[in-house]
Amino acid sequence: MSTTTDSKPIISVTPDCKGCDHCTEICPTRAIQGQLGERHHIDYKKCVNCGQCLINCPFGAITDMTMVNKVQDALKDPNKYVVSQCAPAVRAALGEEFGMPVGTLVKGKMFAALRKLGVKQVYDTEFTADLTIMEEGTELIERILHGKGPLPQFTSCCPAWIKYAEDHYPKFFPYLSSAKSPQQMFGAVAKTYAAQKLNVDPAKMFVVSVMPCTAKKFECQREEMKASGYQDVDAVITTRELAQMIKDAGINFQGLPNEDADRLIGSSTGAATIFGVTGGVMEAALRTAYEVITKETLPKVEFQQVRGFEAVRDATIDIKGTPVKVAIVHGLKNVEPLINDVMNGRSKYHFIEVMNCPGGCVNGGGQPIRHDLAI
Repeated sequence: MSTTTDSKPIISVTPDCKGCDHCTEICPTRAIQGQLGERHHIDYKKCVNCGQCLINCPFGAITDMTMVNKVQDALKDPNKYVVSQCAPAVRAALGEEFGMPVGTLVKGKMFAALRKLGVKQVYDTEFTADLTIMEEGTELIERILHGKGPLPQFTSCCPAWIKYAEDHYPKFFPYLSSAKSPQQMFGAVAKTYAAQKLNVDPAKMFVVSVMPCTAKKFECQREEMKASGYQDVDAVITTRELAQMIKDAGINFQGLPNEDADRLIGSSTGAATIFGVTGGVMEAALRTAYEVITKETLPKVEFQQVRGFEAVRDATIDIKGTPVKVAIVHGLKNVEPLINDVMNGRSKYHFIEVMNCPGGCVNGGGQPIRHDLAI
């Protein structure tokens, strides 16, 4: 994990800022500063790049750094082999940008659109979400049953949360899962295993992620994210940016057929699909933990106890006589008491999921701008 955490300027306040102060109330780290009625600015040492200020600004005066030109250049370059991955939350939101009802599932059309744009291999981040689940679930078991690491174990897939932990609690690292996020696992797998199977030079492979999250743009550029020997993920575009690329290319999105992801690293389980909502990572990892510990198939895969939208919620899951105490928190403003309990030896939990964005990735900074959390 890098110790260099000064944020690159992913999020910016434009001259259109009215100084209404709404963003200062939204920002989970108080990174946005300024006088009422004057243009505000961002302290990049505090910013976690989550984009919540962007999607909540009533004047559209906050923007995110774009990698669209970099992606378009790669698509035009005959020496580049462009591979895409799409996060779970994107498929449930992309249709809104084309006038479709909120929540319409458009993954088949999304895959078709990416191929129309010129992507050579279209994959699903759900594949590496499943890898993350297996890694985090197995790691949790090792901590609980064999003492291989301190408890509670915290999830590590939200880049805004990871940067917050680095900036504010550097002694906290041993409590974080050692698993990379699904995005970064995918980049490493694509440029090693997939490149080998496809007989593609990894130096010529260009991996573009379609994400609901602006913080992923920061994550992919972290200096340690080069497990493949190359930058594992070359560029990140948001749900909004993919929609704009489709429109600019003149593609009739609603008229597209439904296509499947390429299969080499594209298959996945339902556990991966729920990653995009608060509690989803926790529930998916518990499924893995249950089956590994008991050597039995779950009679019912849903863990209803960890579902819901309260800012902080907890549950005790009985795994064949082993009580596993878990907590779920979304919104970084709500995580500090849990961390303080851990650092002071008072925590009762084994596993804690943290997501920065209210509701989880479905409400990420790269999603359609709605101004309505209930959606």
